[in-house]
Amino acid sequence: MEKKMRFGIKSKIIIGYLIVIVCLFIAFIVLNSQISSLQKERNFIIDHDIEVHDLTNRIEKHLLDMETGQRGYIITGEASYLEPYNSAATSWEKDYNALYQLLNNNPNQQEKLEKIKGSIQDWIEAAGEPTIALKKENNTKELQQFFEKDPGRQYMDDIRSQFTSFRNVEKKSTETRATELDEKNQKIKIGLYGLLLFVTLISLAIAIVLSNSIVNTIKEVTQTIKRITASKGELKGRIKVRSNDEIKDLGLATNALLENIEERNWLQTNIAHAVTMYQGIASVDKLAEKFLFTVSEMTQASFGAFYVREENDKGNLFVKQAAFADRKGDAGRESFLIGEGLIGQAALEKRTFVINDVPDTYQLITSGLGDVKPKSIFIVPVLFEDEVIAVIELASLHEFTVLEQELISQVIETFGLTINGVIRRMEIARLLKESQAMTEELQAQSEELQTQSEELQMQSEELRMINEQLEERTKDAEEKSFELEAAKEDLEEKAHQLELNSQYKSEFLANMSHELRTPLNSILILSEMLEENAAKTLSEDEEEYARIIHSSGKDLLALINDILDLSKVESGKLDILLAEMNMSELPDQIERNFSHVAEQKNVQLKINKAQDVPDIIHTDEKRFQQIVKNLLSNAFKFTESGSVTVSIQRVADHRLTTAMRTVDTDCWLKIAVADTGIGIPKEKHQLIFEAFQQADGATVRKYGGTGLGLSICSEFAKLLGGWISLSSEVGKGSTFTLYLPSLSNGLIDYEKVNFAYEEVAVSVEEAEPEAEITEIDHPVQPVEPSLQDDENVFQDKRVLIVDDDQRNIFALKTALAKQGMTIMTAHNGIECLEMMENSEPFDLILMDIMMPQMDGYEAMQKIRGELKLVDLPIIALTAKAMKNDREKCLEAGASDYISKPLDLNQLFSVMRVWLVN
Repeated sequence: MEKKMRFGIKSKIIIGYLIVIVCLFIAFIVLNSQISSLQKERNFIIDHDIEVHDLTNRIEKHLLDMETGQRGYIITGEASYLEPYNSAATSWEKDYNALYQLLNNNPNQQEKLEKIKGSIQDWIEAAGEPTIALKKENNTKELQQFFEKDPGRQYMDDIRSQFTSFRNVEKKSTETRATELDEKNQKIKIGLYGLLLFVTLISLAIAIVLSNSIVNTIKEVTQTIKRITASKGELKGRIKVRSNDEIKDLGLATNALLENIEERNWLQTNIAHAVTMYQGIASVDKLAEKFLFTVSEMTQASFGAFYVREENDKGNLFVKQAAFADRKGDAGRESFLIGEGLIGQAALEKRTFVINDVPDTYQLITSGLGDVKPKSIFIVPVLFEDEVIAVIELASLHEFTVLEQELISQVIETFGLTINGVIRRMEIARLLKESQAMTEELQAQSEELQTQSEELQMQSEELRMINEQLEERTKDAEEKSFELEAAKEDLEEKAHQLELNSQYKSEFLANMSHELRTPLNSILILSEMLEENAAKTLSEDEEEYARIIHSSGKDLLALINDILDLSKVESGKLDILLAEMNMSELPDQIERNFSHVAEQKNVQLKINKAQDVPDIIHTDEKRFQQIVKNLLSNAFKFTESGSVTVSIQRVADHRLTTAMRTVDTDCWLKIAVADTGIGIPKEKHQLIFEAFQQADGATVRKYGGTGLGLSICSEFAKLLGGWISLSSEVGKGSTFTLYLPSLSNGLIDYEKVNFAYEEVAVSVEEAEPEAEITEIDHPVQPVEPSLQDDENVFQDKRVLIVDDDQRNIFALKTALAKQGMTIMTAHNGIECLEMMENSEPFDLILMDIMMPQMDGYEAMQKIRGELKLVDLPIIALTAKAMKNDREKCLEAGASDYISKPLDLNQLFSVMRVWLVN
């Protein structure tokens, strides 16, 4: 049954007042709305009608001014009389248009206005303008003839008549609106009196209902209390109140008081009965049976067990001494250790347990008709001197009430003393019997001691021999420990040597990179300038030579970068930067980068992306792109005809191997690059992933390459948590498949994961992809570089080139001079500072880093610090493209950083940004 909503006396009174206030508020809103409507109509009559009459009079006045001016000019011939005529001729149309717009809701009046307008225009055309023209021509004879007929007078009479008719209609309309307004005002008065009467009736009805509700309820409560008082101690009667207010609270409180008194009487009676029932009992089992029977009768329990503490070699053990409603002796377990089960836990914590949610597997209560599951369990410990000496468990078909629980708790407060007294009496009797038995056993034990003494002498001899053997083994262990310590020191020394070798190797590669990039920078810049042939002085063969030189220089730069990448991977110093990567853009990126390659080689490029591939994954996008580009470059290199297909899929969850499931990832991706090229023999599949290796020597001679690409791809894939597999057949093509996890929770330890490559690759590739794959058909459009005119930005700019290599200075100076810039050069940091102090200010500095006497770092620091040139743009140029070089340059004072060999477009773009800013 749903709970009845509380509706107190205060609430009733407040709601009554609120209803009256709401009615008054509604009446006020209605009245205010009607008054506002009347006010709007009154304002409309005043504003609209007055404006209509005013505009009508003004039009008539303008017409009168025109007539007066016309006659004055004709009579006197003075031009001053034409001024009011001309002014009125332009003003009457404005007032007419305003009047016409004001009457847009009265078509009949607008029609009359149009007729008036026609009459005015007829007068102007027939009488106004012609007479003025005749006067200007001084044609007196025709003027006399005109005024003898005087047609203008008839027009003026018609206009006045039309205005009179127009005003009469407006006057009638005003009177009609005023009459309607009076009628509406009368209706409002009647409605106001009706609302006042309605609110009065509502207020009286609410007052009567509230007073009757309060008075009748109080009378019912008073009569009920009198009946209970007259019953002479009988507390069964209860106060019944139908209303849900403060009076009901009073009745409920009184009923609660009566119930409490009744429960206390019942509690005291049963406690007195329980205390007297176990007097004179000498054994624990009888005491337990009597207690269970009495308590079960008081609480209506249907099942019970009584456990008493006993001590043995396992510690304190609670053993069942009695049971109520036992079924063939299987009422509960026979014993519990402390902390074991609810009985042991109650003894351990010294607290009571009440369980109302009884499981189905609990002991059933047996009756003549069958077995019944109890609804509630009550477990209570019995204490004596703050120690648990017994635990009682009761089960009932109903939930134990708070009163029944309180009864048992008060009964057992003194029950512990009784149990302890019975146990002590039983213990005294037991000890008496045991003392007699122990006397008989002592004699037999003395004989056994003699035998044991002889055995101990033999055991001590054996222990001495064992001790000597242990001493010898200890010496051997110490010698082996010294040998292990020496081996450890030797390994540490070798590890230190390996670290030094790795450091020397990195430094060697950095220096070699610098030495190679410095001349390569000049080769690329000058060959690019020759290739452009801006002056048109080179033949086509010479342009082709320049293109070959530039292409060879780029190939050499790619080789240097590959060697550096491979070195970083092997030394473990390659940083992996995890971030979000947009997979939805990958097909477009592949299309942009390789569509022109496919067009040049007449090879079809296909890109397939499955629908279930997530839009966002977490990986190092730079390394991922490097892997894909390397695989696609190889595919196009070794494919003469046919197609290159890129498939992007998500590995289904049921296809994941055990090794793949150990990786903490959102999903696994499978990117396959398949070609119809020359193919790779099966025995060479592992070889091509090693550094500087290809399938055979003929491949190197025909297609070129260093053999580093696949090795770097394989290492990058491992760093990103995945691997690359190969499926190929000679003459039919190859398929390189990259398996990669989305690392949203950070990098994984590849060595710990320890993938079984062959097992994983086979198990994943055997399954056909179930996801729907969408083929993305992109039109092949060659990408042409955009050329920008930088003359306005670079013209007459002073640029200082600081470099110790004359070849770089010549190349940069030639390229920048073509852009209209003024170039100055310095060979080290000292010359740079001297030129800046003695020359005019420079607009930009191109600073090399590795220079004799004073390097670029120190020079930039002095420019920023000693010369205080904080805003001067300095672009750092270095061929030693190692880790953290960019950060070092920016910390030293560089505005930007570019690594050699330089890309002129990139250099011009960076210079343009800093020169404009």
